[in-house]
Amino acid sequence: MRRLFEPAAYGPQGACYWADTVPLDVWPALGRDSVTDVAVIGGGVTGLSAALRLAECGVGVTLLEAEHAGWGASGRNGGFCCLGGAKASDRTLRRRHGAAGLAAWQTTETAAIDWVDGFLSQSGAEVDRHSNGETVLAHSAKAWADMQSDARHMRARYGVEATLIQAQALREQGLGGSWHGAMTIPLGFALNPRKYHAALAKAARHAGAMLHAESPALSLNPAQNGWRVTTPNAVLTARRVVIATNGYSSEDLPRWLRARTLPTPSSVLVTRPLTQSERDAQGWHSSQMAFDSRVLLHYFRLMPDGRFLFGMRGGLSAAPRDTARTSERLRAHFAQLFPAWRDVEITHEWSGLVCLMARLTPFVGPVPGQQGLFAALGYHGNGVAMGSYAGRLVGDLARGTDPDLPYPDAMRAKPWRFPLGRHRRVLLKPLYWAADRFDL
Repeated sequence: MRRLFEPAAYGPQGACYWADTVPLDVWPALGRDSVTDVAVIGGGVTGLSAALRLAECGVGVTLLEAEHAGWGASGRNGGFCCLGGAKASDRTLRRRHGAAGLAAWQTTETAAIDWVDGFLSQSGAEVDRHSNGETVLAHSAKAWADMQSDARHMRARYGVEATLIQAQALREQGLGGSWHGAMTIPLGFALNPRKYHAALAKAARHAGAMLHAESPALSLNPAQNGWRVTTPNAVLTARRVVIATNGYSSEDLPRWLRARTLPTPSSVLVTRPLTQSERDAQGWHSSQMAFDSRVLLHYFRLMPDGRFLFGMRGGLSAAPRDTARTSERLRAHFAQLFPAWRDVEITHEWSGLVCLMARLTPFVGPVPGQQGLFAALGYHGNGVAMGSYAGRLVGDLARGTDPDLPYPDAMRAKPWRFPLGRHRRVLLKPLYWAADRFDL
């Protein structure tokens, strides 16, 4: 495999709180040469959702995960099931795909949340669900003015009414901090991502999918009537293959993928359970999942067990010195935004890779010029809902049918390559610098 970051970025990434909340779901390694209808490379929510769809439709499917179950972003994200999946603005989407294309993308955003909600309702999985939608907090007076304007368009965009909260009312709403106001959008909810991942795996296995961990795809080559996927201990032959590796993709699996993704780290910390007096001191007792209006946003929520989760963008490398600086910055930002908790014990801290695309939209579809090869990836830090939904879509495509759910042009468009090839990480430095200045 040829990956963009240092090997440390794909090794242990700190003490992830979610791993302490559910037993490790042990999948066996692929131990012997096998044949399947569809091979899925990547064991996160996209891969599991695709495998679930295929198995439910009677298609033989074998999933390969490079590490253990829940290893990647699907098992270490912030647990926000919400609108998102793209970073392209409404204006950009309208220019590329027209007004109808923009509306189709917005419909898809809500459909992605609905898919996760429907799965949880049908499966009865307990995933520590909470929060009535998401709350955006204005970090500046300008952001608050823009937010008030945006709120007027929420019904047209998503069919719901947004609720605005004035700055002086935030503390009584349990959203204490130095914010200029807030907007709550009643779409989405928070969950424990590792429990959700385990529920998807259970459903996929029950439907007949074969799940294998510790089975990295070392090479992918055309074969007679299909593809050969080589793992350390065995070869898997499949008529069709789904690539669902997102920010943990290899540059040469397949070679077409080279420079089409830009992984970037995100860092998270979790405190010990907060006492009632500590919550009162900060004025935060809301169970809403929340984020601020910065370009390089902070995301946070009070969890059902009283712990507080706080996350933000990570560093530019996984080198030890950079990792230490990222940790210092994460803790400094937490203390700045929640000063009453600056001395509260932080019990867990970790990081993971999100996936950016040059078009700033996800890609779901057939790999151009590669018969029987499909890909679904690029959720820009909002993969709980959109990654799950993308897996559902690509599952249909891989079984040779058109998806029966919204599948907008924004997701079908062939992804561009980033400039600078294997050196493209340097693109993040000026982007981060500009965003920091813009966010003042």
